[in-house]
Amino acid sequence: MANKVKGAVVGATGMVGQKMVEVLAERKFPYSGLKLLASARSAGQSVMVGGKDYRVEEIAPAVFDGVDYAFFSAGESISKEYGPEAAKRGAVVIDDSNAFRMDDDVPLVVPEVNPEAARKHQGIIANPNCSTIQMVVVLQPLQNRVPLKRVVAATYQAVSGAGREAVDELKDQSRAFLDGQEVKAEYIPQKGARRNYQIAFNLVPQLDVFVEDDYCREEIKMVNESRKIMELPGLALTGTTVRVPVINGHSMALNVEFEGSITAEEARDLLKRAPGVKVEDDPDQLLYPMPLYADGDDAVYVGRIRADHSIEYGLNLWVVADNIRKGAATNSVQIAELLL
Repeated sequence: MANKVKGAVVGATGMVGQKMVEVLAERKFPYSGLKLLASARSAGQSVMVGGKDYRVEEIAPAVFDGVDYAFFSAGESISKEYGPEAAKRGAVVIDDSNAFRMDDDVPLVVPEVNPEAARKHQGIIANPNCSTIQMVVVLQPLQNRVPLKRVVAATYQAVSGAGREAVDELKDQSRAFLDGQEVKAEYIPQKGARRNYQIAFNLVPQLDVFVEDDYCREEIKMVNESRKIMELPGLALTGTTVRVPVINGHSMALNVEFEGSITAEEARDLLKRAPGVKVEDDPDQLLYPMPLYADGDDAVYVGRIRADHSIEYGLNLWVVADNIRKGAATNSVQIAELLL
């Protein structure tokens, strides 16, 4: 890679931020210095990175002086407040929140799909939503062969996507339920919601808040972001997003209609050669992707590839990925690697 650079991770004590720090070390990202930044509440904590102990600093505009790459994973409000400040001071901001994704002058990048977009940045690059990332990594190779006509997605999204507190709540609820004790709910669909629901041994068909036409914001994000990344503004795409009692690893069922003929075997061969994709598809051996086995991996897994006999040109696919790694931390680091 290129010369040594100075990096910063904003939200370094959160679930995604900690994973970013881990991925930077794993992938031997060439930093000569690394700042770990968080709120005043977390400042002063120490984090071990690559055998070296780093002290977490409180985020402030001046801390970005001299920083080349700033990875943001502290939420929309922090990104809006400090992202432009970091960019103004010379850092390339790679933001994992929803703050800038649909801004016309901010590239929305998945390296396997639209790497060239990253080089058009004006100081800020957006990392897409986790479910969007794994979907477009699979759809793009198919679109390159036969144009997409319509996509229907149903997601089965892990609790880690709602944060560490939600993961702890799932574990606590599971213990309480199995022990016959009262189950307390505070974090699903999100903290502060009008109602909160048990997620242990349950499914909750809401991610983020409800917006227009009774869709939740996660469903709208998937549609708008996919169209932008794939440069298909008219793509017919709809989805239903569901929170499931899985700790980590998002899954989705995709029903894809094409403008022309493509067989399941052709799709399987295309996806085997696609960057960032692992095909696990052998029904005879009962082999198919599952979140349990995608956990800790950077690949997007695809299986259950089969013809949809209800339409002329259709396929069904099952897609699974680690939402904290490829869905957030790893994709952000890969964007920075593109620029290096």
